[in-house]
Amino acid sequence: MRRLFFALCLMFVAGGALAQVILSDDEIALALAHGPWPSEWRPDSSNRVSGLSKAVTLGEALFHDPILSRDGTMSCATCHVPENGFSDGLTRGQGRVALDRNTLSLWNLTQHRWFGWSGDTDNLWAQSMTPILNPREMGHDTESLKVALSSSPHVEAYEALFGRLDQHEGQTIAVNVSKALAAFQETLVTGVTPFDSFRLALENGDVVTAGLYPLAAQRGLRIFVGKGRCAVCHFGPAFTNGEFHDAGVPYFMAGAGVDQGRFGGLTALFASPYTLDGAFSDDPDRTGAWAVRGVQRLPNDFGLFRVPGLRNVALTGPYMHDGSLPDLHAVVRHYNEIDLERMHADGEAILRPLGLSDGEVNDLVSFLESLTEGR
Repeated sequence: MRRLFFALCLMFVAGGALAQVILSDDEIALALAHGPWPSEWRPDSSNRVSGLSKAVTLGEALFHDPILSRDGTMSCATCHVPENGFSDGLTRGQGRVALDRNTLSLWNLTQHRWFGWSGDTDNLWAQSMTPILNPREMGHDTESLKVALSSSPHVEAYEALFGRLDQHEGQTIAVNVSKALAAFQETLVTGVTPFDSFRLALENGDVVTAGLYPLAAQRGLRIFVGKGRCAVCHFGPAFTNGEFHDAGVPYFMAGAGVDQGRFGGLTALFASPYTLDGAFSDDPDRTGAWAVRGVQRLPNDFGLFRVPGLRNVALTGPYMHDGSLPDLHAVVRHYNEIDLERMHADGEAILRPLGLSDGEVNDLVSFLESLTEGR
């Protein structure tokens, strides 16, 4: 009955402006399912320095230090720029050479089960290692990384966490550096957004605060959880199911062949020694290893890419794995005008034109913008 009251409630607020909650009972229930935020944090059992303040401090220092690139020209922050939502604002990333995919944001990584656009890692520290050892990105191998770290100002902090650096092999050092980086990245959590304030007001029965949420954003929320079907993939507090879908974006790249997407990611995952089921995990119980043990690589994994979370989404354009959509209006128009229809195994259409009017497109963008802090 409380939710039904919200759906019918009209009220006057300061200055005499009319405020209104226009959601139905069912729509309010769906809105409440996208929270609370922030979610409860738990340390990563596969990373023995997860949550340690000294590891966070070391990880942050390493994140901003170009010693993690072989030629000393770039740091993690070169591509994951804090002011750009820990992305780079480019269509596709730029390492030692131009890369094939858009640079993903680093917000809310603790909410993920798979990492990267294709899920080629199943934990954050392994993902942190990937660009360091990729010859197209930062370009180190394990021995050159050892040399670089050994002559850096980080030796004392490293040894306080992991022991004598000069007694470690290069591979061990690469894993330890990556675990410190992961400890820092775990702290990159988005704050409360206008949507969160609205949702909390609904939950607490605060009709005045709930009514201050803009009507355009409320209408956009109705589309998001309703006929837009956005919440099929972007659900829960982090606004992602963490899995892989066809977003109707071509995976044929001009001059670069085919991006295999999830299919190629699983090939890399199965070949990696750095999974939750591998020897470098610090978790004796191998918590979470069931995912990598059970996942299968299938032909229809071609062209599937991970569903990114939508928190702070207004800061992280351009969008899609190839960076082909410059802004949120372009993203909504892409789904509104798409000429494909893809089917789930059960026959339910998931990718189809939305058929929104221009006003509804603007409303949906208004809702998406409300998932960003300070909007």
